[in-house]
Amino acid sequence: MKISYNWLQQFLKIDLEVEKVGEILTDLGLEVEGIDKVESIKGSLDGIVVGEVLTCEKHPNADRLKVTTVDLGNGEPIQIVCGAPNVDAGQKVPVATVGTTLYDNEGNGFKIKKGNIRGEASHGMICAEDELGLGEGHDGILVLDKKVKAGTPAAELFEISTDYVFEIGLTPNRSDAMSHFGVARDLKAGLLQLNIDEELITPSVSNFDVDIRSLKIQVDVANKKQVPRYAGVTITGIKVEDSPKWMQDKLKAIGVNPINNIVDITNYVLHELGQPLHAFDAAKINRNKIIVKNLPKDTEFVTLDGETRKLHQDDIMICDGDSNPLCIAGVYGGLDSGVSKNTTAIFLESAYFDAVSIRKTAKRFGLNTDASFRFERGIDPNITDYALKRAALLIEEISGGEISSDLIDIYPNKIEDHQVRFSFDNAEKLIGERLKPDTIKNILASLDIKINNQTDSGLGLTIPSYRVDVTREADIIEEILRVYGYNNVKTSPKLNTSISYAPKPDANKLQNLISNQLASQGFYEMMANSLTSPDYVEFSEQIDMKHNVTMLNPLSADLSVLRQTLLFSGLEAVAYNINRKSSDIKLFEFGNTYHKFDDTYEEQKHFSLLISGNRNDNNWLLKTKKSDFFYGKGIVQNVLERVGLSSYKSQPLENDFFSEGISLQVGKETLVDFGVVKSTITKQFGIKQEVLYADFNWDAMLKFIKNKTLKVSSLTKFPSVKRDFSLLLDKKVTFNEVFQLAFQTDRKILKSVDLFDVYEGDKLPEGKKSYAVSFILQDDKQTLTDNQIDGVMNKLQQTFETKLKAELRA
Repeated sequence: MKISYNWLQQFLKIDLEVEKVGEILTDLGLEVEGIDKVESIKGSLDGIVVGEVLTCEKHPNADRLKVTTVDLGNGEPIQIVCGAPNVDAGQKVPVATVGTTLYDNEGNGFKIKKGNIRGEASHGMICAEDELGLGEGHDGILVLDKKVKAGTPAAELFEISTDYVFEIGLTPNRSDAMSHFGVARDLKAGLLQLNIDEELITPSVSNFDVDIRSLKIQVDVANKKQVPRYAGVTITGIKVEDSPKWMQDKLKAIGVNPINNIVDITNYVLHELGQPLHAFDAAKINRNKIIVKNLPKDTEFVTLDGETRKLHQDDIMICDGDSNPLCIAGVYGGLDSGVSKNTTAIFLESAYFDAVSIRKTAKRFGLNTDASFRFERGIDPNITDYALKRAALLIEEISGGEISSDLIDIYPNKIEDHQVRFSFDNAEKLIGERLKPDTIKNILASLDIKINNQTDSGLGLTIPSYRVDVTREADIIEEILRVYGYNNVKTSPKLNTSISYAPKPDANKLQNLISNQLASQGFYEMMANSLTSPDYVEFSEQIDMKHNVTMLNPLSADLSVLRQTLLFSGLEAVAYNINRKSSDIKLFEFGNTYHKFDDTYEEQKHFSLLISGNRNDNNWLLKTKKSDFFYGKGIVQNVLERVGLSSYKSQPLENDFFSEGISLQVGKETLVDFGVVKSTITKQFGIKQEVLYADFNWDAMLKFIKNKTLKVSSLTKFPSVKRDFSLLLDKKVTFNEVFQLAFQTDRKILKSVDLFDVYEGDKLPEGKKSYAVSFILQDDKQTLTDNQIDGVMNKLQQTFETKLKAELRA
């Protein structure tokens, strides 16, 4: 949210340094994220002076250029080459001197330098209106009044305003500060703590009066639950034109583009007081009647942006006497009912709408307007008529209109202020320091919180209705503390500590242990959104749509379910990096997956790795090497060994995320699935390079680490033997087939079969791939002989050649 310092000074006559004001606001909880200097004319005409053209001659080498000599008031005329058709001797003109920075329409600056144009020296620039930011004229140079003295700074001739704008990171609960008046009200409370007592000045509406009762608009509110208060007034005889400069400057400073005087006034009051307003062209209101109601579902309505939208039956609509929709209440206006250049009479609306209803409507249509931003957080219900009068008086003053009806105010059930009981003892417990009762009462008074009664133990308080976030005693204590100042609470020299029970293993400690290890290996930690697209279930049979946890009120269709796997959000991150020319990727993430089983919900923690591209940068010592299956498997095994898990077995992978892969298991429980992601899946994300993915079951890892016990046994007397095969296979052959055939061939001395590398490249025949498979052979009763080992390996070779049409690679 942007707040103008000049605008704040209309409410509080303060003269503090802007940085100091920023500090006070931040201490009050209105965190100032940045302060920007804003000028009505970019550069404030710095370096622009008035010059008198002494001579003007045709350029000897260019038909359209002229060579002038210009007096800048310092007694040393300079030569300037000018291409404007209207430049002439005797004129007073604005001159950008050498070193001056001028700005184009997009705010990009360029510096004026000494130059040589077609053989003639030029020491400055005679400027047109648009080159100075004073207008759009570019037909010729700007000619000034001849009475102006040469050498006069141009800034003295034009009205230039300079402002400072605070960028405030407003938290959702602080709806009371969604305006300059709200911020000023808070700032006044903060200043009182610094012994600076300034009066809070509010715009007067005492002059509001009906000029002529010539246009009556009847109002009917059909749904008073969704519309607790609705007010309006008619104004006739208006002239729609540009707003005055002072109003345009204020709106531009906070990033609002001026449109016309009527619309600008409604925006001005919105940002001034926090009350959204809407102006309807009275000629577009049939039967001179406004009906606030709900329309049937799927009723079509064309909004101000030209989009045709289908309404929901719960949307609040402003309609005319024929029930034609004019506006989506509190969210967006209609295309045909707003103010245009031909408008001469308006119906001005000010209302208080139900916050929940407005939020649901805004989210349904994906609209986030200044009005909906305020309504859905809760505005002050008791400022409705005041803001309406304020806007009506401004319209009367600026557009020349007349107030043409009595003010209509439908407010059947007044929203009452909250009543809260406050305890001094509870405040001390939460704050950690006992504040003086007078200090507390002064702070409460500065926040418009009324004290109804007082006892030795506490206070009975009335909270103003605009503070929708203050409903409990704890909220009151928080208000007192933020105004008193968190930094002013004294810290005790005594240090209290306690020994707390920590579960073993410590999951956070293990997570940090793994994170540090991976970071040292060049990995980056990522954190993806738990919300994802329901369409991803179509990519795999591993996830089922019936297990989706669906959001009741999603932000968008692409973020409407909770993820069942970390893979797809990880592939989004991989694609994002590749699209930005960062194709060597090593990412890891700790995150949750979510599942619905019948009427129960289950949340599981996982840990994932994503590897793609090269494993290292090319340098003088190491050549670039591609990240492959063997490299990824080593990373996975290192992680398990780092947390003390080493007694696992490698099993064939049954997971259709992967084209090739292995599963590392303890018993029948999986620790991690690892492999190459199917190209049919990666292509869905626009990824053309190979992606390695590991999915660790974090809960299973913790379980086995917790139950891990040390067992001491003697080393076997008989050594194991490891042999490797490099097999050339058809691409359709899986590691599971190799695994099963191996144990069918020998179950006596063959202890394990492991896939440690997969290769698919241009050097292989079409339709082929290479598996690097290791075999562990061991006899518990004797040392294996070469004949036994060779016999088993020959059988394995024959089996693979016969059953899988495999070939041994050299």
